[in-house]
Amino acid sequence: MMKRNSQSNTILLSVAAAMIFFAASLLPAAAATITGVVTNGTTHKPAAGDTVVLISLAQQMQEVGHTTTDSRGHYSIALPDAGMHLIRVDHQKAAYFQTVPPNTSNVDVEIFDVATTVSGVSTEADVLRVQTDAQGLSVTRSLFVKNASNPPRTQFSTHSYDFYLPKGAVLTNSAAMGPGGMPVQSSPVPMGDDGQYSFLFPIRPGETQFQLGYHLSYSGSLTLTPRFAMPVANFVVILPKSMTFRPSASSSFQTVDAQVGQPAGAQTYLIRDVQPARPPVFTVSGTGTMPTDNQAAGDQASQSGASAPSSPEADDRPGIGLGKPIDTPDPLHKFKWWILGGIAVIFAAGAGMLLRKPIDGNPVVVAEGVAPGVAQVKAVPLLSGTALLQALKDELFALETDHVQGKVSDSEYGEMKTALELVLRRALARQPA
Repeated sequence: MMKRNSQSNTILLSVAAAMIFFAASLLPAAAATITGVVTNGTTHKPAAGDTVVLISLAQQMQEVGHTTTDSRGHYSIALPDAGMHLIRVDHQKAAYFQTVPPNTSNVDVEIFDVATTVSGVSTEADVLRVQTDAQGLSVTRSLFVKNASNPPRTQFSTHSYDFYLPKGAVLTNSAAMGPGGMPVQSSPVPMGDDGQYSFLFPIRPGETQFQLGYHLSYSGSLTLTPRFAMPVANFVVILPKSMTFRPSASSSFQTVDAQVGQPAGAQTYLIRDVQPARPPVFTVSGTGTMPTDNQAAGDQASQSGASAPSSPEADDRPGIGLGKPIDTPDPLHKFKWWILGGIAVIFAAGAGMLLRKPIDGNPVVVAEGVAPGVAQVKAVPLLSGTALLQALKDELFALETDHVQGKVSDSEYGEMKTALELVLRRALARQPA
């Protein structure tokens, strides 16, 4: 009798356990959360009272949660799904971002105090890629801006970064990317009738990159006298080999040897330590287009297999005699991934724009880090489908190779890989099943 009761109790306990398990399976799973600490890199103290926003990459960059940091700089936000997300922290009208990969539960963010003018901001490189097309002379301009402020601060105002465009230039596209952030399309604002513009984009500690595309009227020859709002450490002009580059007698350009950074199928010229009061003057003539990425990659591969022999023909290249070829270390090495890659990758990431809400509560779309209501932008991807995926995969492979070979530092590798991986994930998500 005791044995039978024991068996009955065992059966009842098993049934009860099964019912509890079944009931539990019908309940929604406990929501995951993302937590972290926001630290002020200027004061080295917790950032209290800052707004923290969770953004879903799978839901067209929609805000899916927000909170405010406590007195210890701590925040906690529920994750609505297991996909890729971004954390955005707003501090003194500037935004700071960190990625939230799947299965991540903790993300810390470093922010910096903001000032309208910061000592230590400089232009490391100003690179012009020149070619011709049906609209005239096509120019892609890449700007590399360094913020080495101490203590570190973010420069942000209606004149965050001023620059000039040539008279008659027709701006066709523009983009920006903060240190370790996502490339986004950011529209510069005209500051007057003399060709002065400004990017209303925060110049955070580290390196910020800007890119512009514009057209100039062209009848086969054009003399250019670039204007600069601040000194430029390296000013570079890249153009097809079918075109001619002629500097003025007062402009001491140097030729860039193909073995130390010149894009295949192109000719490259560099002048260092350019001062606004003494701008370089040069003339471009002829017609031609820059080689495609595939052509450049093939040429670079063939060049890496054997050293380029010197020949009398090399002495006839336009610009010979302007200065000695650049010796190692290559001052343009850290800029190669953008110079060689062209404009496609950064504009493919135009969907990285973030939704912000101005004071009146009406949502507007603005560039990463731009204050609400300051500059509205619109995504314009230049590549899509298979071509974009292949370009991104090739760039990631090249980046990994350069990192292994020690050609890219750990910090540069992290910044580049973060940006490229985010673009690649979004491109894959848009592919048909």
